[in-house]
Amino acid sequence: MLKKLLLVAVLLMVVTGVSVSAQGVTEINIWWAEWDPANYLQQIGNNYEAETGIKVNVVTTPWSSYLDRVSTEWAAQGTAYDMIVGDSQWLGQAATEGHYVDMTEFLNSNGITETVTPATLQYYGEYPAGSGTFYAYPTEGDANGWAYRKDLFEDADNMAAFEATYGRPLAVPTTWDELRDIAEFFTRPDEGLYGVAVYTQLEGDAITMGFQNPFFSYGGDWYDETFNTLGVVNSDASVAALELYKDLYSFAPPGTNNAFFQEMNDAFVNGQAAMIMNYFAFFPALANQNINPYAESTGYFAMPAGPDGERFAALGGQGISVNNYISDERKQAAFDFITWFASEEVQQAWAALGGYTCNIAVLESPEFLEVAPYNAAFAETMTFVKDFTNIPVYGQLLEISQRYLNAYVVGGQGTAQEALDNMAAEMDEVLVEAGYISE
Repeated sequence: MLKKLLLVAVLLMVVTGVSVSAQGVTEINIWWAEWDPANYLQQIGNNYEAETGIKVNVVTTPWSSYLDRVSTEWAAQGTAYDMIVGDSQWLGQAATEGHYVDMTEFLNSNGITETVTPATLQYYGEYPAGSGTFYAYPTEGDANGWAYRKDLFEDADNMAAFEATYGRPLAVPTTWDELRDIAEFFTRPDEGLYGVAVYTQLEGDAITMGFQNPFFSYGGDWYDETFNTLGVVNSDASVAALELYKDLYSFAPPGTNNAFFQEMNDAFVNGQAAMIMNYFAFFPALANQNINPYAESTGYFAMPAGPDGERFAALGGQGISVNNYISDERKQAAFDFITWFASEEVQQAWAALGGYTCNIAVLESPEFLEVAPYNAAFAETMTFVKDFTNIPVYGQLLEISQRYLNAYVVGGQGTAQEALDNMAAEMDEVLVEAGYISE
């Protein structure tokens, strides 16, 4: 067994191109949040142990306290974890404060950067934006998509009535305007049916993530290349996107005024919504007949296009990073694991378990596209994802976004223009104070 372990270590050193040996490391620890993908990663880790003799421990923390635990470890420059599957928005803070290892040379020299979709590499791994410097390997791909009731869409009476009203066939929407009309058509309070359910929750990042889908697709953004928000966040395109999002909310089921992923699925399985927005990570429940009575007639589609044909989906998911405070031997052991994990064969196994791979070859394979009813829409989506900012002050910017979006969409306060004007002004103050822009 010892000879086998030494041989594996030597081979992995050759593959990674790093001279430091991981010899003596018999166990590695990965931190992640407490959810199903972390369980899948532990199963993958068990396979790694079987092949190499190195034990993998995936240590989980509830989502509600995950960032707090990580922040405490960062402050202490601790070594409790070797790798961490962290949120993309943490990259700026983790990189600038020295918590993550710069993985650029490792990923490039091993060709790993070429194996994942460019959008996922950019948003899960790169900091600063456009720098070509990477601090994470795209691990759990995720983004917003749509689930819909095929039985309602394919009903002959519904099809005839929709075409008579809107002058086009009832079909999966390809534009946000089409989605809006379908939402209106299926909103039938007397029948307990509503057209659409969208994210609205004030806490965390829910309504911001939901709004980003039309926001980016309409041409909006959080700031320009010089971090200027004024005239960007509150542009005409951004205002049109926000007015659309509020319009969609007017077709939402009662009780979804503080809704996130669980409320989306609940509205769907309870028969209240013809369409729901949600992260792909939560669609497996809808394919389960024990959970969703409409499982056999549930379809899935990717985000529609904005007025100029642009399509974006708000990014979810996480990348895996290496702790900068562990020993060189443990860093090498982490690189060895990531090299193995990033291989096409292991990524196929990861996807088969239920992990959302970002590997191009796996995403394009017939096996992946056909194994689950939502996988084709997911694979398509992974080519046009876009994220909220990952600069260190992202939390302050997010709080501003959440507050104004919720007040307008759910609370009905003011106009879309006023909400975005105020948002842009407050964001500008944060970015000035942080030194990103001058007054």
